[in-house]
Formats: sequence, C-alpha cells, structure tokens
Amino acid sequence: MIGLLIGAAALVSASPKTTLAPARLPGFAAALAERPLPTGAAAWSAKRDEAAWASLAAATPATRQALRWDYATSLIARGLAAEAIGVLDVMRADDPDLALVPAWMRARGVAAAMARHTSEALTMLGDDTLLGDSEACLWRMRTLADSYRAAEALGQLRCAMPALAGRTSAARRPFVIAAGSAAVDLGRASPAMAWLNAVPDDDPAANLLRGKAYALLGQMQPARLRLDRVILSGDDVEQADARLATIENGVASHTLPVGEATRQLETLLFTWRGDRIERRALELSVRLATATHDTGRMLASGATLFRYFDLGAASGPLVAQLQTQLAQALAPGSALSLVQAAGMFWDYRDIAPAGPVGNQLVENLVNRLQAAGLYGRAADLLDHRLDTQASDVERGPLTVRIASLQILAGTPDAAIRTLRGTDILAYPPDTLADRRRVEAAALQLLGKSAEALATVEDVPGGGALTAELYWRAHDWARLAAVGEQALPKSLPGVGRSALSEVGQAIVLRQAIALAMLGRESELAALRSRYGRAFETLPTGSAFATLTAQSGSIDPATLSNAMAALPAASPAGAFGDLLDQGSAAMSHPTKAG
Repeated sequence: MIGLLIGAAALVSASPKTTLAPARLPGFAAALAERPLPTGAAAWSAKRDEAAWASLAAATPATRQALRWDYATSLIARGLAAEAIGVLDVMRADDPDLALVPAWMRARGVAAAMARHTSEALTMLGDDTLLGDSEACLWRMRTLADSYRAAEALGQLRCAMPALAGRTSAARRPFVIAAGSAAVDLGRASPAMAWLNAVPDDDPAANLLRGKAYALLGQMQPARLRLDRVILSGDDVEQADARLATIENGVASHTLPVGEATRQLETLLFTWRGDRIERRALELSVRLATATHDTGRMLASGATLFRYFDLGAASGPLVAQLQTQLAQALAPGSALSLVQAAGMFWDYRDIAPAGPVGNQLVENLVNRLQAAGLYGRAADLLDHRLDTQASDVERGPLTVRIASLQILAGTPDAAIRTLRGTDILAYPPDTLADRRRVEAAALQLLGKSAEALATVEDVPGGGALTAELYWRAHDWARLAAVGEQALPKSLPGVGRSALSEVGQAIVLRQAIALAMLGRESELAALRSRYGRAFETLPTGSAFATLTAQSGSIDPATLSNAMAALPAASPAGAFGDLLDQGSAAMSHPTKAG
C-alpha cells in the first residue's frame, strides 16, 4: 500500500498552491480545518506500519483521507520525511482544498524541513496562517539555523518556546542544537552555552558547538578539549568540522604556525568536498595565502570559492581581489616563466579582468607566446577572448589573428573552422579581404588549391595571391599568364638598385615558368629586358641559367636556380604565412 501511495505522489506537483480541481475524495479538508492545531509531542503521534496499512486497506472513500492523515503524521513522528511527503501529496491530489488548510501545510512544511528541502519548507511554514503557530515557528527556527540564517532563526525563538517545552528532553535535542548553532554563528557564546546545558555532556554535536563557544570566549584550552573529543566520537561531518575549528582557533590565537595551518588545511580540503565546512576552509586558505603572499594558493582557493559557492555580497570583493592578484602575477617582469604565466591565465580565465585591463593582459601574453613560437597557445587565448569578451567590431580582426596563429601552429584545419564558424557577421570590406586571404592560405596548405584560388578571386590585390598559389601548385602555364602582368614595368637604372628582392623573385619565377614550358622566345625577351639589371646581383647566375637555351638546362641546374631565389615572397605576408605554415606542418612538435 505504501508503495502505491508514494508512486502516485510522483505524478503530483509539489507546489503548495495549485489551481483547484474537483476533489475525488471531498470533505476531509473542511474537517481538518475545524480541528485545533496541536503543538509539541501531541502534534505527531507514531503508529506501527502494520496497523496503519491494515486500516488503509479496509478504508472506505469516506474514511480514507482521515486514515491517510493519521498515517502521515505518524511517519513525521518517526522521522520518515520522504514517505510522509508522498502520503500528503496523494491526499492533496484527491482533495485540492487541503492545500488551503493550515494543518496540512504545516505537516507538509515539517516533512520538507526534515528532508532538507529548505525553500519548500520555509514557503509552507511561512504561510500567513502559521506565523503565530508555535510548532511552525519551531521548525522554521531549525530550518533557518540549518541554512546558516542565524539572526532569522533566533528571531523565531519566542514564538517557538511553547512547542519546544511540550517535548521530551530527547525530542528537544535537535532544536536546542539548532538554536545553539545559530547563537555561535552570531558570536553569542554565552547564550549558546546556556542552550547547550540542556544537552548531555557526551553529545558530539553539542561538544562541537561548546568548543566553538569556548573559543569565542577566548578559553582555548577547554575549546581544544571539546573539539578533540568530537574528533574521537563524532560522525564524519562533525569530525571534519572539529578539525577545521581547531585550525581556525590555532590561527586566531597565533599558536599554530601559518605553514602548519596551511598543511593541515590542504589535508582537510583534499578529503572533504562541499557544504559549509569546505567554504570555511577555503576562506581561511585565502586569508593565509594573502598574508603570506602565496599567489598560487590564493588564486586556487579563491577561484574554488567563487565557482562553487553562493557568496552573496562577498562575491564582488573576492573577485576584485583575485583579478588584482592575477594581473600582478602576469604583469611583464613577473617571476613566472612564460609557460607558467600562460597556464595560470588559462586556469583562471573565468575570473580574469574584463575590459581594457583584461584585453591588455591577454595581449601581453599572446605577444610573448608568439615571440616564443607557441602559436597554438596564443591562438587559444585569443579564441577565449573571442568567445567571452569581444564586441562585434573586434571580432573580425580577432578572427584573422586567431586563424593566422593556427596556421603558424600547423593546424590550418582549425583556422578554417575559426573563420567559417564566425561567418555570421557582416564585416567591413578590408576585414573581409583579410579573412579571405587567411582562409586561402589554410586551404592551400590543406591541398585544396582550387578552393584557395576561388577564395581570393575578388580580393583586392588578388593577382599577387593568385600568382603565389599557381607558383606553389607548379601550374606553370597559368603562372606565366598572370606573371607577365606583374613584371616590373621599368628599370630606373642598372645594378643592385634596379630590382628589389621582390622584383627579382617575380622575374625569376616568370623565367622558371617559361623555362618549364619551353617558351624560348619569351625567355629571350625576358633576358633582353632584365639581363643588365641581373648582371651585378647575387641572383644573376640563376637568371642567366634560366634564360639560356632550354636545351642546356637539366633538372639539377633548374633545381639549383630555384634554390637561389630570394627569400622575399612577391605575395608578401600571404607568402610568408604559407611558408611558415608549411614548415609547422612538417615539424608539428615545434609548432607551439
């Protein structure tokens, strides 16, 4: 029977106020509303499951809801919160009017409080009809104390006293512990000790609070004794709390060296995750790291606090402190190596400063990484900035930089993804042309020459880019056709000043293309036009060889001539990007 009740409850919303539907079993809501609200032990009466199930099995539609109510209050009396929630929700499903009855709301709120459903419990127990109810006040006090809302919790005590007094000593214990905990959280040691006098001396939870209260009073020896007892006899949570309190007391009283306190905190944080204990340990770790100028520890502890805990108003000052520490650690001239600095920024990129300060921080790191040849890591930093901070105006130039760095890192496929993944914006003509140049370089490196040529077709100055792509593809016929238009038009004189390195490269590439095609008349014209200019240049021998009768050129001679070409590319940065990208792909381990 209980399985059926709980199963049915899963189909019902847990919202305390729902749109009222026709009742399947009407009548009990009104009867329950007419009953007085009992407090203390009388509010919840335990019964054996067998008797309750037998009664429910024999129930009629007229008696079923009343029997369910008796069973639900029995489950609450026995501390079976989830089961009680199931029964109460089934009751409401059969009679939506129950959601308006104070007794039902109180029972549902108490069950939610026992199950640690804090928000739901406070909503139910905070209904206007229950604000003066002593039993509801008592459970609100406990729930608020468990949620570390100490001042609000103690504000419920006056109202809660009749319900607390109506319980046995054993039944009062969790509420007394809650009140003592709230008093300790507020630094009210004497009232806390007065409350805890009602709890036996060997109770670990009470001793934990007694130890904290003694510390607040400056009585460190009895504080240490109480906490040591908890470490021996408490459960896992109480032991961890006692160990942390011992460290906190040692730091506060200057009896525990900072180094030893840090070591003990590390051990605790390694074995304990979550809840207020970890938060307190991390907060202490931040304070110690700040005092000892331990930037790494301060960032690690502070970032964990920021990422995983709801700090409320304390979040802003903590983030500001973390950002200042990060900026100082990564500033030019810091003691960190480049790899350490880049790793630190990447680990804490979610808390890095925004705006101009953050941009400059990234820019400095990117420049250092690029200078060191760590192009991939530089691209990753800029890609993070692209995803998190860049405005629409910044995105175009930033994507060009990222894709260029990815090519330099030997990953032209990543460059293609970067550019095509950011195609959604309408970029200015200059930016669009830059993006196409970089994309063409990436495509060429991936062996997609036809796509690369199509990409630069309408790009301003595309003739030089097209010639570069033909050159690298060894498409001699097309290179000869476009190369003719790129040849230097006039020579101001003869000798070294007549042709720049770029001009020499253009002429020599044209000569190679014509030689490979066997166009002797055009080679002769080329020799006649530029022969005197090459006579005194280091590349003169190569030019003479290339423009000689083609029948006298063997593959080795041609290879030597090609090796003598100037390093300057006629396509400028485009050619340099292709050269460096190709080298990075040939030696991926050197490509950052």
